[in-house]
Amino acid sequence: MVAAVVLSGGGSLGAVQVGMLLALFDAKVTADLYVGSSVGALNAAYMAGHPDAAGADQLARIWTTLRREDVFPTDAVRVLRAMIGRTTALADPRPLRQLVRRNLDYERLEEAAKKVVVVATDVLTGTEVALGAGPVVDAVMASAALPSVFPAVTIGPRLLMDGGVVNNTPISVARQLGADTIYVLPTGYACALEEPPRSALEMGIHAVTLAIQQRLIADVAAMQGSMDLRVAPPLCPLAVSPIDFAHTALLIERARRATARWLEQPLAADQASNLALHENHASAAIAATRGSR
Repeated sequence: MVAAVVLSGGGSLGAVQVGMLLALFDAKVTADLYVGSSVGALNAAYMAGHPDAAGADQLARIWTTLRREDVFPTDAVRVLRAMIGRTTALADPRPLRQLVRRNLDYERLEEAAKKVVVVATDVLTGTEVALGAGPVVDAVMASAALPSVFPAVTIGPRLLMDGGVVNNTPISVARQLGADTIYVLPTGYACALEEPPRSALEMGIHAVTLAIQQRLIADVAAMQGSMDLRVAPPLCPLAVSPIDFAHTALLIERARRATARWLEQPLAADQASNLALHENHASAAIAATRGSR
C-alpha cells in the first residue's frame, strides 16, 4: 500500500497546508509519496526531506517568518520593464530561489528521504511535466513559476512554468505513481473578502485560486469512485488574500484544528461536497480570526 499527500498551489494560502500536515502527523498519518504543484511543490519538497512531525513543525516556523517581499518582490522599475517587454515577470525570482535553497538540505529530487514529484507545465507545448529527478531547487522554481509573475525556468531542453496551469492539484500524478490512498491538501480560496483585490498581482493570483478550486471540484468528482481519496476541507470562511503573508500563523492553527476534526469523522462518500465555490459575509471571516471555523 502506498499513501500519498497531494498539495495544491495557492500563494500565501500554502500556510493552510502546513496546518493540515501538522494535523496528519498528530493523527499518526504518514506518507510514502509527496506530490505538489506551485506553492504545494515547495511544501512537498520540504516535507519529503523532513518527513516527520518535527519537519512539519519546522515548516510551520519557516512560514510564520515569511513576508510578501520574500516571495513576491516587485518594484516600479521591474513593473515598467515588464510593460515594455524587457522581462516576462513582474517579480524578481531570486529571493524565492534563495529561500528554497536555504531550507532544502538535499540537492536532487531523487535524494529526498521520501519520494517527491513536482508538476510543471511545458511553455511551448502546454503539456504536464512531472519532475521526480534532477536539481530540486530548479524543479521547485519551475513548478512555482506563475506566468507573468515569475520567469519560466529552463530544465534540460524544456522551458517550464507553473504546474497549476495544467494540473494544480496533481491527484492523477499520485495515482499514476502507484498511490492507493491519497490525502489531498487544498489551499482553498478567499471566500469572504471584504473588497475585491486592488492590485494587478493580487487580482491575478486570486483569479488563479478560483480556477484551482474549480478544477479540484471536477477532478475529485471524477476520481473519487476509483481510489481511496481523502480531501481535507479548505478553511471557510477565509478572508486572506493569496499574496498576504501577515496571517500565516493564524491560518496554520485554524487548519490544524479543522483538519483534526475532519480526521475524527467518518469519511464522506462524496469528497467534492464541501468544495463548491460560494460567498461568505465579511463578518463570518472576522469571527474566524477570533478562533472559530
